[in-house]
Amino acid sequence: MNIAAGILACISLLMSALLFVRIKAPAGFLIWFPKLAAGTLSPLWAVAGLLGAVLGLFGQAPLATVAGGVGMGCMVWYIWSVTKPHPGFEQAFGADWKQCIPRQREAHLLKRRWMGLLLEQGNPAPCFKQNISFATIPGTRRELLCDLWQPPVGTAPSGLAVIYFHGSAWYMLDKDFGTRPFFRHLAGQGHIVMDVAYRLCPEVDITGMIGDIKRAVAWMKENSPKFGVNPERIILAGGSAGGHLSMLAGYAPNHPALTPEELRLVDLTVRGIVSYYGPSDLNAVYNHTNQQRLVGLPKVPTGPAFQGEKNARDAGRLDILLGGHPFEAMDMYDLASPVTHVHPGCPPTLLIQGEQDLITPVGAARSLHKKLVDAGVPAINVVFPCTDHGFDLLLPPLSPAYQSALFDVDRFLALLA
Repeated sequence: MNIAAGILACISLLMSALLFVRIKAPAGFLIWFPKLAAGTLSPLWAVAGLLGAVLGLFGQAPLATVAGGVGMGCMVWYIWSVTKPHPGFEQAFGADWKQCIPRQREAHLLKRRWMGLLLEQGNPAPCFKQNISFATIPGTRRELLCDLWQPPVGTAPSGLAVIYFHGSAWYMLDKDFGTRPFFRHLAGQGHIVMDVAYRLCPEVDITGMIGDIKRAVAWMKENSPKFGVNPERIILAGGSAGGHLSMLAGYAPNHPALTPEELRLVDLTVRGIVSYYGPSDLNAVYNHTNQQRLVGLPKVPTGPAFQGEKNARDAGRLDILLGGHPFEAMDMYDLASPVTHVHPGCPPTLLIQGEQDLITPVGAARSLHKKLVDAGVPAINVVFPCTDHGFDLLLPPLSPAYQSALFDVDRFLALLA
């Protein structure tokens, strides 16, 4: 009994300690995944701590009792801290914001910020179509592909489309990566979800990527009648680099340096933006991730022949993405930073991230939020304590932070539908 008590108590205490460890790139990536597991599985670690404390109490093992109690207490605090209410909606949309949500949408919203085990399997399956070509790059045969999630049969369309851009560090991964629970939930509410595979570095630089994002917007607007979408109700959303690209496209829809030639006369404005830990200031990201250590290293040539393993090795390197370090390409860093494009006409924005994010500095998100609010743009900034980058991708049905973020996304989309 005492051995079991000690093991359970130590596991709970160790995982709770990880919550409070603030890691930094690049060395921090070594414990990034265990730190994610600490928060995502916090309900399990809380139970482990409780069992360890109880068994230690009956087995007269005071160290196990104390360790288990501390571990359980830390995990309970974490669950409470990431699921407690915040005033963001009142500040952005007014005290009567709840009355602005259409009555027919309320039934589909999460009832609580944390549901325990959130399962969508009992609901009707959405219509899911993969690898749909939505654009061909001019002068080439390079097709851009997306997946489409449509509401289940019998679910009334909301008229709103969410165009989602996956996390990538601008270099790797693809659509349909860890996002199916999220998309299944959104489609169940009547929304259309377009999951986009945009081109990555080194095939293209930042202007090529943002061009693909705008091609997706143009395609959805052109095909909106086919899907029952109001072309004025298109939301850009994404995680990490996808969140960055969503903000950049949404805040600068017609910027000549960020718009493909064939789309210069097309309406590319959107209704809103949802950013999961998307970098808003690339100068701040450069410093936060200690990229100054790369000064003097040779840059990798660009082009399709250099994709693959080199992409993962160089993921996040802003000097390659933007053509140099800040002292070499300051104009590009400013051009590619959403915070420099804020103006009173920006779409309403929901910012979500962890306070301990090792890639996206929380201070930059707060600065962006303040600038949006000062410009009169409805904006909400949700910061989860002791939470890191990518918190929504690991076991979302159990994760308190994932569910709390989804609670806010539900209401944000309902207000804009």
